[in-house]
Parts: sequence; C-alpha cells; structure tokens
Amino acid sequence: MTKYIIRRVLQFIPMVILASIVVFFMAYLAPGDALSGENLDPNIPREVLEERREALGLNDPIHIQYFNWAKRAVTGDLGMSMHHTGRSVSDLIGGRLENTINLSIFSLIITLIISIPIGIYSSRKPYSIADYSATTFAFIGLAVPNFFAALLGIYIFSFGLGWLPSQGSISAPNLTGLDYIGSKLKHMILPGFTLGLASTAIYMRYMRTEMLELRGSDFIRTARAKGLGNRSVLYKHTLRNALIPIITLLGLEFGTLLSGAVLVETVFNYPGLGTLFVGSISNRDYPVIMGINLILAMTTLIGNLLADILYAVADPRIRYD
Repeated sequence: MTKYIIRRVLQFIPMVILASIVVFFMAYLAPGDALSGENLDPNIPREVLEERREALGLNDPIHIQYFNWAKRAVTGDLGMSMHHTGRSVSDLIGGRLENTINLSIFSLIITLIISIPIGIYSSRKPYSIADYSATTFAFIGLAVPNFFAALLGIYIFSFGLGWLPSQGSISAPNLTGLDYIGSKLKHMILPGFTLGLASTAIYMRYMRTEMLELRGSDFIRTARAKGLGNRSVLYKHTLRNALIPIITLLGLEFGTLLSGAVLVETVFNYPGLGTLFVGSISNRDYPVIMGINLILAMTTLIGNLLADILYAVADPRIRYD
C-alpha cells in the first residue's frame, strides 16, 4: 500500500501541471486583463496603466507569464492579487478556505446521513410506497438546478417562514463559544442542503441498486445458509460491499463539492472560495483564479487517492501489490 501511495503521489505532478496549463491559458485568452474593464477608474492616465501592466508582466508573452507563475507556485508563492492591492493570493484564499471546507463537510455529512439509510430501507422494501417516494425525491433532486433550489429555499425558509438566514456565514462578528458555533451552523443549513441535494439523490439510488443486486449474490446465500441473522447479513456482508461505489463517489466529491460551492455561495452570498472565485473572474484577477483552480485540482486528486485507499478498507479482497 505504501508503494502504491508513493506512485500515485508522483503521478499527481504531471496531472497538476497539465491542469494548471489548461486553466492558465483559458484565463489569459479571455479578453482584457485586471487593468481594463468597467470597474477601472477612467481618470487614471494611460501611462500609469502601461507602467503598472509592465510591472505585473502582463505585456510578456503568455508562455513567459505561465513560466513565471509556475516558478513561484512551486515554492508556495501564488503571487499578489491584481485587484486587492497589497494582498497576497495565499492570504485571500486562506481567509475564505475555512468557510468553504466547513460548508462542504457539513453538506457531505447531511448527504450521508440522509442517503445511506433511505437507500438501505428502499432496498429492503422495494416497490413499496416508501421506495417510490424515495425514487421520486431522487428524480427531483437530480432534475432541480442548484441555483433554483437555493432561491426556493431562501423564499420559503428565509422570507416566508423566517427560520434561517439567507446570506452570510455568521450573524454578528463578535460572537464566541456556543453562540458562534450555533450561528455558523445556522448559516450553513440552507447552502449545505442545496449543495448536497444532487449528491443525496445519487447516493440514495446507488445504495438501493447495489443492495438489491447483492441480495442475490452467492456469498450472501452462503452467509444465510450458515445461519447468520438478517441484521448480520445486512450490515456485515451486504452493506460493506455496497459501499464500494459510494466510496468512489466520495473520492470525486472532494473536488466537486468545492467547485459546486461556487454557484451556491454566490446565491447565498456566503464568504467562501466560491464568491472569491466569481469576483476574481469579474475583475480578471488571474493570480487568484489560478490559485483557486490549483486547490480544486489538488483536492480532486487527493480525493481519488483516498477513495482507492478506502476500497481496501471496505473490501479485504482489494490489495495494491
């Protein structure tokens, strides 16, 4: 397993380089730059803008710009923001990363708590009213776009019932202790459920399908023939094997949750990487865009590695020799 992990980590290097090249060229091929656009003060002399553009290296050929960025990124220096004067990209991302990670973990916990038990119950009572209800919910969860679910949630639970806040990550800046934790959790409920809606539907269907297929497997019939009870067969044999596709999805979820948070955070005005990313695109703040995309690529690769490791935990037959 150790050798396998080392090989996979070494494979990260060319994949991260390729991802950074694609994102960098796509960002820089967009029209304009950080020193042009509607948000720029029209009273700034053109000479000053040209001097600033030259200092930032925006007049260099695109491959030279990428090489200079990559050389700094290898040492951990993601550069300075072009829009937030005097702020480094690492500081900007560090100030938002915690909120996005908290929201993603909260959403993932909600997804697992809801989807796995319902999927198991649907497999035990197939074609029942409860099973059809779960299937209907799954179809709705897959069909409804995130932004529509977010707006609907705000309309019902914020404006209509007044139960939950519609924006932000905390009620007041000076909260401490349990009040701080409670306020954080309350502000994550709506965006967390919205972010995990599609994943909940997918996990539920996968769990139901896998459990139904495994019920007729030879090793399940053997376990029953040995006299094992229904609970032991369900949780020690069937469920453990049914979790393998769920683990695959969980590995991919590391990156997709962070990237999916871009839209959800924007709708809820949640101060995370998503709102920072959207603002950076509007302001053509390329160093921040590259820094966030680098983090998304790394989390996706790490998620896939964790999924491979968890395969061996869920199924002892899987070994990486």
